[in-house]
Amino acid sequence: MSTKGDFLELPGLRVTVDRIIHQREAQTPPDRPHCFIYFITIHNDSDVAVTIKGRKWVVKNERGEITAVEGDGVVGQFPKIEPGESFSYNSFHLNDTRTAVAEGSYIGMDERGRKVLTRIPKFEMDAGE
Repeated sequence: MSTKGDFLELPGLRVTVDRIIHQREAQTPPDRPHCFIYFITIHNDSDVAVTIKGRKWVVKNERGEITAVEGDGVVGQFPKIEPGESFSYNSFHLNDTRTAVAEGSYIGMDERGRKVLTRIPKFEMDAGE
């Protein structure tokens, strides 16, 4: 187990980015015309239950501009993930450039009361063409 500040990086708690889709038909504001839907799974292969309490995303567009997004829970939920289970969801990001790179972390609490952190691996959103 390693620590990052006050947070424990719990072995077996990991995130996969399962799929990314550029949703060309999405109704988007003119200043952010590119809608990217991403599918994520948080896997708990540790020996303790973990409740996800929040998230922090960092998105860097093709001009190098960075947007940080923080919030409570995951898609309005605070999922409790038991050992051997996973939590899957999808959400989206609106971007003003055709490509962007995202990464971040989920912050949670394990059943022993320890603050835990797991990284969201870096992934690229690309509109193609």
